[in-house]
Amino acid sequence: MKRTLYFIICFGFLLLWSSCRKDFDFSPSTGSLEFSKDTVFLDTVFSNISSSTYNLRVYNSSNEDIIIPSISLQRGQGSEYRLNIDGIAGKDFSNVELLAKDSLFIFVETTIDFNNFSNPSNEFLYTDKIEFDSGSNLQNVELVTLVKDAVLIFPDRDANRVVETLTLTIDGMPVETEIQGRVLEASELTFTNDKPYLIYGYAAVPSGETLTVNAGARVHFHEDSGLIVPEGASLQVNGAISTDEKLLENEVIFEGDRLESIFENTPGQWGTIWLFNGSENNVINHATIKNATVGILVDGNPDAPVDKLTISNSQIYNSSLYGLFGRNTSIKGENLVVNNAGQVSLAATLGGKYNFTHSTIANYWTSGPRQSPALLVNNFIIDAENTPTTRNLVEANFNNCIIYGNDNPEFIVIEATDPSVVFNFKFTNCLARFEDVNDVFTDEANYDFNDTTKYENVIRNLDPNFRKPGENDLIIGEDSPANAKGNPIFSAQVPSDILGVNRTASPDLGAYQHVMF
Repeated sequence: MKRTLYFIICFGFLLLWSSCRKDFDFSPSTGSLEFSKDTVFLDTVFSNISSSTYNLRVYNSSNEDIIIPSISLQRGQGSEYRLNIDGIAGKDFSNVELLAKDSLFIFVETTIDFNNFSNPSNEFLYTDKIEFDSGSNLQNVELVTLVKDAVLIFPDRDANRVVETLTLTIDGMPVETEIQGRVLEASELTFTNDKPYLIYGYAAVPSGETLTVNAGARVHFHEDSGLIVPEGASLQVNGAISTDEKLLENEVIFEGDRLESIFENTPGQWGTIWLFNGSENNVINHATIKNATVGILVDGNPDAPVDKLTISNSQIYNSSLYGLFGRNTSIKGENLVVNNAGQVSLAATLGGKYNFTHSTIANYWTSGPRQSPALLVNNFIIDAENTPTTRNLVEANFNNCIIYGNDNPEFIVIEATDPSVVFNFKFTNCLARFEDVNDVFTDEANYDFNDTTKYENVIRNLDPNFRKPGENDLIIGEDSPANAKGNPIFSAQVPSDILGVNRTASPDLGAYQHVMF
């Protein structure tokens, strides 16, 4: 009984003491809030594409617990911005409590529809303010977003919201696939630089037609989206050289649809550019392909009279799996730069015909472990049942190239055990990273660097002195061992580097002539 009475007295004392505390008395805000920033920039968004979530921190640096009478958007309920405070979404909040020496987070998002505005230009700034309190205590933080209009290409949905899938010509027959997307219409077969293009799902070029992408065009892909060039179709990317390496207005860019700075170099944002077996005369010039799962996937036609793909003066960066992936095909590459891939930057697999001149094939991947080299060459695949399929590697020539990265070795050539299958490759005047530290390849003839039928004037394991390889800047410096080591026979075929600098007098290896850092 005494213990119960003692507990009641103590509990009553605590209630009395807490009711007298001033810590729980909130005073009105006096307009002295502090903010982590005076303007929240929500970067750039496409029409009808949700932005990332941005945050603003609000501080109460006083010794008093306060109530902020109102936090609201100046444009009110019609604002294109959305707020979230303490887990509650809205555009207008009342009596928000903030303890002394404490802070709160406000999260901001937006989705802006171009059609909600009268006569907007192709891009415009949308602004609003977050207002705190009113009258003489009014404080505000600016909100700013650049909104871009785009040509939208997306599959239809039926009444049951089933998304349209592609029917493609394969081996001369129409085949229904499960790939979400649609075939481009005749009016969509020329991409210009008037507006960006935003593609949902896979856009397919009609069989027998050519998709032409003009200089300066910007093509953006949503997640799990890409471009398919099926049997009988062609892709022509006609970028042009820019006058300055930092001014890329004339090149063609293929990338994801998240334009915020945090996504600028994020791999795997979209699918691939897929050149199907039977597509023909595909040409890509002065293009940047970035942040894909596979930059370009090229299938079939190893014996095509004109190479299945000719790619020149182009860059492929930040692919979560492969940069350029060839499977029993024919590819010609000049002034090509490939860097940063989760597996292989350039894969020339299942045989075929490959010729790369003055190209820089690198891999400085840092987003996770990497088990594969920058360059892989083989003439077989092994299926799920462990059954090999082999094809002739008619040729794989690498002339005046740099093959390097942050791992070792950075090139692997793997020949099928079937002696009847051709396996021809050669590296001529190249700088490459290959150091057999554990003598794994000592007895393999394909790594006999004294065999001039396979390796001629190859410099091994000397750092090429790239300017900023982690930032995809693979220009070499004046101290590079690649300087003036090119064979003039090959530089005569590609007389200017990727930036238009003449290289005929003293050709350097790789896609760039050296500069002074």
